[in-house]
Amino acid sequence: MVAWVLVLVAVLIGAQAIRHLVEAGSWLGVTLVAAALLAVVAVYLTRRRVPMKYLLPGVLLLLALQIWPVAYTVSTAFTNLGDGHRVSQEEAIDLIIASSVREVPGQARYRLTVAVPEGADPLVGELAYLLRAPDGGLQVGDPDGLADLLPGEAAVDDTGRIATAEGYRVLTAQEVNARSQDLSEFVVPVSEGVSIKQAGLSEAYQGRTTVVYDAATDTLTDTETGTEYAVQGARYVATDGSGASFPQGWKDNVGLANFDRVASDSALRGGFVGILIWNIFFAVASVLTTFALGLLLALLLNDTRLRGQRLYRSLLILPYALPGFVTALVWASMYNQEFGLINNLTGLGTNWLGDPHLAKVAVLVTNLWLGFPYMFLVCTGALQSIPTDVREAALIDGASPWRTLRSVTLPLLLVSVGPLLIASFAFNFNNFGLIYLLTGGGPFSSADSSQGGTDLLITYAFRLAFGSRGADFGFASAISIFIFAIVALLSAGAFRKTAALEEIH
Repeated sequence: MVAWVLVLVAVLIGAQAIRHLVEAGSWLGVTLVAAALLAVVAVYLTRRRVPMKYLLPGVLLLLALQIWPVAYTVSTAFTNLGDGHRVSQEEAIDLIIASSVREVPGQARYRLTVAVPEGADPLVGELAYLLRAPDGGLQVGDPDGLADLLPGEAAVDDTGRIATAEGYRVLTAQEVNARSQDLSEFVVPVSEGVSIKQAGLSEAYQGRTTVVYDAATDTLTDTETGTEYAVQGARYVATDGSGASFPQGWKDNVGLANFDRVASDSALRGGFVGILIWNIFFAVASVLTTFALGLLLALLLNDTRLRGQRLYRSLLILPYALPGFVTALVWASMYNQEFGLINNLTGLGTNWLGDPHLAKVAVLVTNLWLGFPYMFLVCTGALQSIPTDVREAALIDGASPWRTLRSVTLPLLLVSVGPLLIASFAFNFNNFGLIYLLTGGGPFSSADSSQGGTDLLITYAFRLAFGSRGADFGFASAISIFIFAIVALLSAGAFRKTAALEEIH
């Protein structure tokens, strides 16, 4: 019964996810979720496949949280996905034509109420216009056209707008504002070249499209100016050489263009070497300092003769228990030159975050505070797992406490902690949150505002990929693959070293 109930819960959750994916038009997502549900039903509603009953949750989580993000990132790196290039070409054409609707002079306006189908999410559900025509008729409009509302299906308020309608949920003013971008591109077709479009929160007008599409030549023509637009770089660009183009583009495969841009971009290449050196130093120094302090504290509190061990350990893990972004913001205020706690206590006027060298020191100190509790915890657990008779044998053989630590305790400790140190290196190599919240990658020089004194590769790439030109997910994905390759190469040798430590065990 428990198995049936849990499978039923999983199916209900999956069905809800499929419904949202269908609304979003993500058929690949629908296929993957449906396959996962079939696997759950096939595995858990039979007495066979016992090993898979234990493996399936891990396999599904691995696919969802590791394999799929990696595969999606790699596939995105070969596209131009980003601001202005998020939809298909067909959708871009529809958006361009919808945006070209101009009001017909002299036409009376409709009273407008914006709604979504009953039960749909007001922020992503399909939009609909509830319209009270100039002659008093009640209609509902969607991308398929207009339909009359029968008597009793809708109610009109004192302002003349439809207040309620069967099968629809009326959006509030705040929800309408939240979907202003969608509404600016939403029209209800009436006839060939004639559509109804929103004008403010409570009115709509009947207008004509000024842009027409020719499928034979794959071109758009502005009937008001006579300008013809042809495909160029996943956009429609004017063929008269003026360089004018419609802002709506579409997602397209660009091959190795993003990788070529990473290799040839002068801004990225110019600061790459310096940032890479600091990036490696930051990651290595962060691991060594946090591990050294965590190990020292773990050794001090591992002595059974010490009273209050639990209290001390609880106090030492407090920095780890606090949210990292809160701690980073607190430290940023402590480093403030004018009213920061550090300068107030020491009487200094040091510009900690305004000098490139001092800012690097500030970043390392803050990361030490954030990272040592984790190392303290793992070292404490590893030390308690080392048999006491091994250390006692070393002492009997005449080894000093330092020699016992160096030749016995530390090698055995690294067997357990070594892989965690590599993981910590990989995490700190891409420690975007700390740098972004503490220094923002700065300080910046007046000569080059794109490269900061504490920038890591990840923050530098973020600034280039999501800068003044808007989001460029394809370029950002290509950069992330380069960063992954660097981390993998640097970690490969370290993993071989940790494999050698297994011989000690």
